[in-house]
Amino acid sequence: MQAIVDYYITPLGLLIGATPFQIGCMVSLPQLLGAVSQTLATKMIQWLGSRLQFLVRATLIQALLFAPIAVLSLSLFPGRIYFLIFLMIFFQVFGNLINTVWSSLVSDYLKPEQRGRYFGWRSRIAGCATLTGIITAGIVLYLYRHFSPSLGFLIVFLFALAARLLSSRLMSKMDDLPITQTAEHHFTFLMFLARFRKSNFVKFTIYVAGIIFCSYLASPYFSVFMLRDLRINYLSYMIVHLTLVISAIIAYPIWGKHADVIGNAKILKVTGSLIPLCPLLWVFSHDLWYLILIQIFGGFLWGGFNLCTVNFIYDSVSPGNRVRCLSYFNLINGTAIFCGAAIGGILAERLPPFMGYRLLTLFMLSGFLRYLANIFLSTGFNEIRGTKKKISSIELFFSVIGIKPLTEHPQE
Repeated sequence: MQAIVDYYITPLGLLIGATPFQIGCMVSLPQLLGAVSQTLATKMIQWLGSRLQFLVRATLIQALLFAPIAVLSLSLFPGRIYFLIFLMIFFQVFGNLINTVWSSLVSDYLKPEQRGRYFGWRSRIAGCATLTGIITAGIVLYLYRHFSPSLGFLIVFLFALAARLLSSRLMSKMDDLPITQTAEHHFTFLMFLARFRKSNFVKFTIYVAGIIFCSYLASPYFSVFMLRDLRINYLSYMIVHLTLVISAIIAYPIWGKHADVIGNAKILKVTGSLIPLCPLLWVFSHDLWYLILIQIFGGFLWGGFNLCTVNFIYDSVSPGNRVRCLSYFNLINGTAIFCGAAIGGILAERLPPFMGYRLLTLFMLSGFLRYLANIFLSTGFNEIRGTKKKISSIELFFSVIGIKPLTEHPQE
């Protein structure tokens, strides 16, 4: 379900006539309002008295939002792109709240030393579901490309509706755990930010937000570049994104195993130092096989970065604080996504072209800023779990690719 939103909402926007700036708004505004809604997560749980009840109801509402999105592909009324943005705002608000509450609940099931392997395994399962969504949607859109692209999008988003309904049903079978909070767990967002100089978690949050902001200057526009500028078909578009997901699926358990041995902070800093290369590599060639190779590279890096970001949060925050801290983390990063995508949308139509494409200039700018963000923000936070095996970045690289595996036990 989420794969269809992530990879095919931009093609739907282009189909109904969206400009790059409107695509930026379609990505950024939902992220901003979804981030702001995080401040309601704790209150909604307290009101319902159950994290599980909230999850079941929120996923059901999110599923029903796919119905008007699906019908929108066949509509011709003026302003339909703005109605799509409106629907995506509600979708993202519920999505952000679901992610925060689900993360809080599931993390209470696990011991710290189990999280790396478990979330690596879970990410592989989720990745397989993502593959199914990307392939199914890509084939449907490719088959309907000449007959009726709008009908193809209708089928795709109705499929997403059915998948989300199934998700809501399965989620209702999870075990609910009570959440215990005391007076010390109640602190405002400003109090959270005020601890920047002392709090390892706040410094980590700012680091991730910096990388995310610089990445989202370009991230929403890779699809625009492929479909509008390179004019590749939906099948090729599917293949390019498919390789990204497959690479991440392969990467998750590898990074998870290493995170349990050397800690999450080391992997975050190593992958963060290489992520700036991802947009820069789009400059050198636009051959389909080349794009597949750089997507494999990018998927492997982002797989490690995203997995260890989640694990670091769980290690840093006590269960009683988890919903509130996750809310503030998502608020800051959602705001970073909004600012990055909105500024990127403005720059996409105003930057001077490079090799005939304005978006290539945007990609280079994004890569350069990611590099600066990693240099200046990565030194502020440290590993949480105590003594971990100390290795160099080169040793980590050889271990990840399987040349020299790490031992399972940290050094004393």
